[in-house]
Amino acid sequence: MRRLKKIHCFYRFLKSNIFIFLLSGALLYPLTVQAQLTIDIIGGSGAALPVSVVPFGNEATYPLSVSTVIGNDLKRSGRFRLIDETGIVPRPYLPEEVNTSIFRARGADAVVIGNMRPMPNNTIEVRFALIDTVRQETLANMAFTVTSPQLRATAHRIADIVYEKLTGEPGVFSTRIAYITQQGKQYMLLVADADGDNPQTIVTSADPLISPRFSPDGTRIAYVSFESQKPVVYVQSLMNGSRKAIANFRGSNSAPAWSPDGTQLIVTLSREGGSQLFIMPADGSNAAQRLMTSPGAIDTEAAFMPDGQSILFTSDRGGSPQIYRFWIMDRRTERVTFEGSHNVSPRPLPDGKGMVFVRRDNGRFQIAAMDFQTRQTMALTQGPMDESPSVAPNGRYILYSSTSGGRSILSAVSVDGTIRQRIGALTEQVREPAWGPIL
Repeated sequence: MRRLKKIHCFYRFLKSNIFIFLLSGALLYPLTVQAQLTIDIIGGSGAALPVSVVPFGNEATYPLSVSTVIGNDLKRSGRFRLIDETGIVPRPYLPEEVNTSIFRARGADAVVIGNMRPMPNNTIEVRFALIDTVRQETLANMAFTVTSPQLRATAHRIADIVYEKLTGEPGVFSTRIAYITQQGKQYMLLVADADGDNPQTIVTSADPLISPRFSPDGTRIAYVSFESQKPVVYVQSLMNGSRKAIANFRGSNSAPAWSPDGTQLIVTLSREGGSQLFIMPADGSNAAQRLMTSPGAIDTEAAFMPDGQSILFTSDRGGSPQIYRFWIMDRRTERVTFEGSHNVSPRPLPDGKGMVFVRRDNGRFQIAAMDFQTRQTMALTQGPMDESPSVAPNGRYILYSSTSGGRSILSAVSVDGTIRQRIGALTEQVREPAWGPIL
């Protein structure tokens, strides 16, 4: 119990409700729909690209405006500024119909056009094109045949293509995010589209849920539940809802982290005394193996580097919580953070060249980024209570939990700190975000 209290004090700002135990256990729900998150852009890039998105031909006859979703995605990224196309007659729906000089006169460097038409078996052809109005080139010209329920996913996919063609980076509009909500005494783990739409309940519980993590292929999610009156690590299928307790040893089981190939998990266990890092098969088929020995210290919050050869983790082995790196093959450990007395929650960038983490500066908990080569650190947020960072799979954005007006909400910031978003729900506390992979 003394060790659990130490862990709680160590991370109380991260898991403020971690040891609130209520009475009943978690129940699996068959993807119940919940209230949608709302996203507000509170800061954007000064170098936003001017793009015009023309309403697609015939889209008014369908239940979803594909062009509106595309435009909202691009605008929300902070990388684009939408140019009004109102009054351009006739509206172009095909590349050969685009008069680039008209759009250039309005300041648009690129234009997205498209058309929708019915196809056999109640399917819809969604055709779009991306035109570079400066070079007068067609950058993309593609068609998708989909069903009506697939229109939103198709719009996100088109936005991803536009984003990549114009920035050179993969888009993440088609990805999903996971997060925990709390309304009264009810906790829920939800998965939603990256824009907060289409939220689905994965687990609901009268006891705390924490630390959701997507598997690298996006088909499973690991998380910690307190339904057994102690933390237990579960892995649950997002395909059929089945789940399994992967780490349910004596004491505390927490902080799951997937290996890049999805075959293993690193978890924090206290079964041998203290809180230490163990590696185990993600299906729970074999015993957990201890990674290292650090007597008297807390090692936790592990995260695999993209190459799978090393991990980042948080430890107080030096007296205060700092971030370390451990090379699995040669069993070598290196301290990574030295500035400040409190640095936790490391999350590597997808290119392996740096990380984001939580640092305490003058009593304010902020999201910060570090370049491994230069060891330069930059604060990305102002706090005062920012936590649980999760990096987008393209490395461009960081999703995190923050406190606003006494409520816990989600926020996002670009890795250079220039683009900021606020993501909230009307009636719920929202925390513990996790960004899913590009599928």
